Amino acid sequence: MQTERIIRAVAGTIVLASIALAHYVHPQWIWVGVFVGLNLLQSSISCFCPLESLLTQGKKNKQTGAPTCKI
Repeated sequence: MQTERIIRAVAGTIVLASIALAHYVHPQWIWVGVFVGLNLLQSSISCFCPLESLLTQGKKNKQTGAPTCKI
């Protein structure tokens, strides 16, 4: 699966989950969706996405066989 598709799927899932949690649990959960939306906006402007960095780092480590956690 392509990195961009994974990012969209994760962002959409988090936004939908925050809407459901805001409706059923507590209205403050809506801020999680707002945070994801703002992060997508800044990603479109600055071309930096934290999730993309994590995914590409994990892909590199998987290819080389190096551990994913640096301690």
